[in-house]
Amino acid sequence: MKPFSTLCPCGSTKPYTDCCALYLEGNEPAPTAEALMRSRYTAYALSREDYLLATWHASTRPPALDLADDTHAKWIALEVKRHELQDADHAIVEFVARYKVNGRAHRMHEVSRFVREAGRWFYVDGEVD
Repeated sequence: MKPFSTLCPCGSTKPYTDCCALYLEGNEPAPTAEALMRSRYTAYALSREDYLLATWHASTRPPALDLADDTHAKWIALEVKRHELQDADHAIVEFVARYKVNGRAHRMHEVSRFVREAGRWFYVDGEVD
């Protein structure tokens, strides 16, 4: 993976090295469900299947994502609409992710569920509009 000297793909105002890289490189766990969701978007943008699977809750995790076969998707923008902590260990994050496939723009709107276990947040599932 090449290092980023530009802003993080997650849409923050920080450079990648000071943002999602902290989580993707295993330096520290994402402190909130929103931070995990942003880092997972970045992982999709960077084709980091290892991180995506590691942060997916075991109860709903697929065996593989085959991101290497999906070389046509280019993730271009993320907008977090809301982040709600339901209790100490459950949260939802609503977001819109924009991407292009073969030059054509697409939009994915999802409300995702997250759970915290042993101090780490995990993606459980989501409802896509």
